[in-house]
Amino acid sequence: MSRKLEFFDFVADVSVFGVRALARAFIPPFEIAFTIQQLEEIGARSLPLIGAAGVALGIVLTLHTRSTLVSFGAEAWGPTLQAVSFFNELGPMIAALLISGRVGAGIGAELANMRANEQIDAIEVMSVDSSKALVSTRIVACIISMPLLTIFMDFASLLGGFISEYFATHISLQLYVNRAFVDLTWASFIAPTLKTCVFGFLIGTVSCYFGFTINEGSAGVRRAATNSVVLSSLLVILSDVCLVKIIYFFFPESAL
Repeated sequence: MSRKLEFFDFVADVSVFGVRALARAFIPPFEIAFTIQQLEEIGARSLPLIGAAGVALGIVLTLHTRSTLVSFGAEAWGPTLQAVSFFNELGPMIAALLISGRVGAGIGAELANMRANEQIDAIEVMSVDSSKALVSTRIVACIISMPLLTIFMDFASLLGGFISEYFATHISLQLYVNRAFVDLTWASFIAPTLKTCVFGFLIGTVSCYFGFTINEGSAGVRRAATNSVVLSSLLVILSDVCLVKIIYFFFPESAL
């Protein structure tokens, strides 16, 4: 029973930590400079990873599905399958897992290192709200960056699919794009992309929580990085199951 209580206490602590940090972001003075800095670190510097993964996955998915579609005489549906798969589910999920690995570990280790070196204490001595400057800005940056990175991965996957399809059939770019978006509605694009804001909140909250609260010296840096990646990735996967059901309930036309 005690372990169950400890688990619920932990969930409550993380939830309150994240909600309070996000609420502080909307209270003046606004830490715009810190937020822009984190947007560059979390968003801009993740573009090469997201782009490379998107192109590679687009090529791989096309290679795997094309032979099957050809056997059924449905090779013309390849671009449509590519677009629907990535815009609906693969793009948001894979982008979130990649960011939880790259950014989650970085945030957890960075804040834990600052705690170990007493930098956070020094910031608080200068009458600066350390939670707002270090935590709120990172959570907001994660929430803003995730939809943008997801869109970038979606279109990178289409580029990979086009490259693979071009070398196989010499299809034109215009025809490929027309086929890709023929059955893609706004509901199957906007709702799955916006759900990544929840992923960003979870990744930012969990990573900041472990980094900001662990006070075990240098040994806590490794723990914070590991726990941030593991728990944020797990929460992304579990929350995606709930969000998919919610999206299909409010936007049944997106369930293609």
